[in-house]
Amino acid sequence: MSHMAPDAGWLGGLAPPSMPGDPSGPVFREPWEAQAFALAVALHRAGHFTWPEWVAVISAEIRRAQAEGDPDLGSTYYRHWLAALEKIVVAKSLADDVDLRLRRLECAAHPPGKHNHPARREPIRVG
Repeated sequence: MSHMAPDAGWLGGLAPPSMPGDPSGPVFREPWEAQAFALAVALHRAGHFTWPEWVAVISAEIRRAQAEGDPDLGSTYYRHWLAALEKIVVAKSLADDVDLRLRRLECAAHPPGKHNHPARREPIRVG
């Protein structure tokens, strides 16, 4: 399985990435990883933040995680992506931190079902 590492060329670049993948198609371990990826790219394309702003936030999140002992093996990459996404939407006033915390609690209380479908709840307003 091919996976773009946090230090892949596009992360330090000015342009948003293409869909991570390998010859068989997009590569995500779980549906929420693809959703987090798509949301960050969509918010950038909608003009809510520049790609260099995103690079700074995701890079800081990865450095923070590594300083706290993340072994940086690739399996936690989208957890960092999601944490960075939450930080940038709060910083840009696109979502409220309290709403995000409540959503995390709600999702934790209602994990995906036996068919591994994502938990469905009312969408949080972003923007």
